[in-house]
Amino acid sequence: MFIDEAKVFVKAGNGGDGIVAFRREKYVPEGGPAGGDGGNGADVIFRVNEGLSTLIDFRYNRHFKADHGENGMSKGKHGKNADPLIVEVPPGTTVYNDTTNETIADLTENNEEAVIVKGGKGGRGNIKFRSARNPAPNIAENGVLGEELNIRVEMKVMADVGLVGFPSVGKSTLLSVVSAARPKIADYPFTTLAPNLGVVTVSDGRSFVMADLPGLIEGAHEGVGLGYQFLKHVERTKLIVHMIDLAPLEEERDPFLDYERINFELASYGSHLIEKPQIVVANKMDMPESEEKLKEFKEKLPSDIEVIPVSTYTRSGIDELLYKIADKLASIPYAPIEEEKVTIRYEEKEAPFVISRADDGAYILSGPEIERLFYATDFAYDEAVQRFARQVRYLGVDKELRKRGAADGDTIRIVDFEFEFVE
Repeated sequence: MFIDEAKVFVKAGNGGDGIVAFRREKYVPEGGPAGGDGGNGADVIFRVNEGLSTLIDFRYNRHFKADHGENGMSKGKHGKNADPLIVEVPPGTTVYNDTTNETIADLTENNEEAVIVKGGKGGRGNIKFRSARNPAPNIAENGVLGEELNIRVEMKVMADVGLVGFPSVGKSTLLSVVSAARPKIADYPFTTLAPNLGVVTVSDGRSFVMADLPGLIEGAHEGVGLGYQFLKHVERTKLIVHMIDLAPLEEERDPFLDYERINFELASYGSHLIEKPQIVVANKMDMPESEEKLKEFKEKLPSDIEVIPVSTYTRSGIDELLYKIADKLASIPYAPIEEEKVTIRYEEKEAPFVISRADDGAYILSGPEIERLFYATDFAYDEAVQRFARQVRYLGVDKELRKRGAADGDTIRIVDFEFEFVE
């Protein structure tokens, strides 16, 4: 089964909590703080495995959650950092933020890696808060929450040559003749519902990867029929082999109009598909009157376009076609795929906090910075609470609340916790 798109949820590990601890050895007077830092949470990393050819694993596992960092320990011991969660994907995998549709990573080379979500940083233990003014701090930080994201994973076929054409023009048969691939073949449209790949070896030793891509119909660039599921796989091919049926199932169909319609769909899709080199192949030359139809077809084409006649049934013209494809591929200069490995998810820096009002009159504080400070604070310790209050005041929260009309005794809500505003 060929799975080329999946939506999954990824969650990086949370950082471990730092702890409050003190040295209590009998012969160490005034031992001081000894609380260790928490370990870092695990990242979720996608890695290319060239042995994979589909996204089938994502069909059965749609949630990937990495391990949390270990909490700090006494005697200044650092909690263990969590090992990253490695998710293997096939070459040609692109990862998108499913909410914003931004590209997170484009993975093409074997063993190439990309961090999809980062693990949270471990919290600091009280040993890190020791100072001359406060030699025995009773304060520690909680670990930072790991990132979580709904993503869309797409796979685009990585092939040198893409076979395009209307349904039932003989693409699958050609692939089965020139390679070891065994695609489904039948005499009705849309036999091929997913790309098939095969390695083709020319008699002189040259080889290339050929993809039999699902048939096109008019309106495919707008999503009609297989639509984008077809066209997106053409993007990464170096060469297009455009197959024309000289014995269409529907007698009223004109091979030249089929040729123009396919090119129109390629041009309309974008991504410069129409600019890719093409080899035009006239198939089913074993059929009656095929020579006359080929002559009429050539007369309508520009004089600089060469047409290679073949018959996938009798295998005539196949060797000439393979040599032509290999020669054409050799003449195409190498151009690395322009890819954006990791994009900035937030183009503009978000405000550190936002104030809104609840239906019950409470002031609600939200925003990335204030929530980060909140989650990092261990409210079991008075010093940690006081530190959180100073940090909030430094952000300007108190001042903004007063502007909004907050008074003594008003309820301030952060996440699921409530505080009382005090002037």
